[in-house]
Amino acid sequence: MIPWLLFILGFFLVVKGADYLVDGASSLAKKLKVSDLVIGLTIVAFGTSLPELVVNVFSSAQGSSEIAIGTVLGSNIFNILVILGLAAIIYPLKVTKSTVWKEIPFSLLAVVLVGVMANDMILDGAGASSLTRIDGIVLLSFFFIFLVYVFEAIKKQETANTEAELSRIMPTSKSILSILGGLLLLVLGGRYTVDGAIGIATALGVSQALIGLTIVAAGTSLPELATSLVAARKKNTDIAIGNIVGSNIFNVFFILGISSLIRPLPFRPADNLDILVTILATIALFSAMFTGEKEHKLEKWEGMLFIAAYIGYIIFLIMRG
Repeated sequence: MIPWLLFILGFFLVVKGADYLVDGASSLAKKLKVSDLVIGLTIVAFGTSLPELVVNVFSSAQGSSEIAIGTVLGSNIFNILVILGLAAIIYPLKVTKSTVWKEIPFSLLAVVLVGVMANDMILDGAGASSLTRIDGIVLLSFFFIFLVYVFEAIKKQETANTEAELSRIMPTSKSILSILGGLLLLVLGGRYTVDGAIGIATALGVSQALIGLTIVAAGTSLPELATSLVAARKKNTDIAIGNIVGSNIFNVFFILGISSLIRPLPFRPADNLDILVTILATIALFSAMFTGEKEHKLEKWEGMLFIAAYIGYIIFLIMRG
């Protein structure tokens, strides 16, 4: 029971830590008069990706590369097929042209790039495949390009706060305490989550990759799940889908980049199928934007198809072991 208790406690601390960190950072951003749209692209997307980041940092440091790679790929698949699927069922997600033509293709580029860099055996005839530290630098370089795009958006979206927003702004000291407290919980939670996941995989006799692709991936996506479902219920579709696409970009370029810098990540041939599923899920999301007559929108029936596809993928993973 100890691995399960560690795992559950770790998840709770990670989610609460991300919540405190986002609240504190959002309050500071409001003081700088940055709009909700830009906060969604930056602080919310980064904050909801922090669980994946913390889990991957500890996984890399402990040499558990299967959990590190599996968490990112599994999280991105879960984000698109489950979270956007459920959000679309709650309320059809209308998507801006910028997201359709810039952010979704950028997230597709991210996973394709990882697929190319991680297949040294196939492309170069090397004795083993891995994401090296040089690959990590390349990924972080693309992340920097994404940040430039975001900062350009900040220049265009800077706006004044409403009275309601001003009332939610915390004092600077409280914002800083919230950020520091969130970071502390994230570090503790990440350590417990990885230790628990390794213990569970050992006890069940399954691979760490399976645990990373399923339990850890779904658990670290809880902040994205909560954010997007609440946004969909409030009919704020820009945040619902922008949070997911932005988070997927953060997951690949920043998290895998940082993880491979800490320790090169060995890549298994079996991981190629999970990369392919991630690519297909992203292409499916892009294609869904053109099924309507006029607007770019993810409809309810498409959300149901996404959920069904994820169930099929999980069944396959269990059969693969």
